[in-house]
Amino acid sequence: MKRDMELVRQILFQIESSTGDDIANIQVEDCSPEEIAYHVYLLNDAGLIKAKIFYGVDSVKPDDYAIFRMTWAGHDFLDASRDEGLWQKAMGIIGEQVKSAPFDVIKAILVKMIELQLCQMIV
Repeated sequence: MKRDMELVRQILFQIESSTGDDIANIQVEDCSPEEIAYHVYLLNDAGLIKAKIFYGVDSVKPDDYAIFRMTWAGHDFLDASRDEGLWQKAMGIIGEQVKSAPFDVIKAILVKMIELQLCQMIV
């Protein structure tokens, strides 16, 4: 299964807007529960969230999850990707390879775009 950065972003938005102590039923249009569970696993592995990952019997694939919270790094990425216009512009810069672009590259582009906006506001 490939990493989908738009799905990563949507999951983080849902975690941010949740009010419970744990989040266990994230739904994203056109994404299967398996895709979401895998991306929750990736987010946890990358340190963007704190979650408990559950596996099916005789399976190495994530089967279910309980998300406890978003980490500082998760908040940083979400803040960098929050503006839809900047997100779309960054995805345009990256081009057709966006779903396989390294996370650090995407975040660096978003942060640089925010820095440029702030510099323009100062001048």
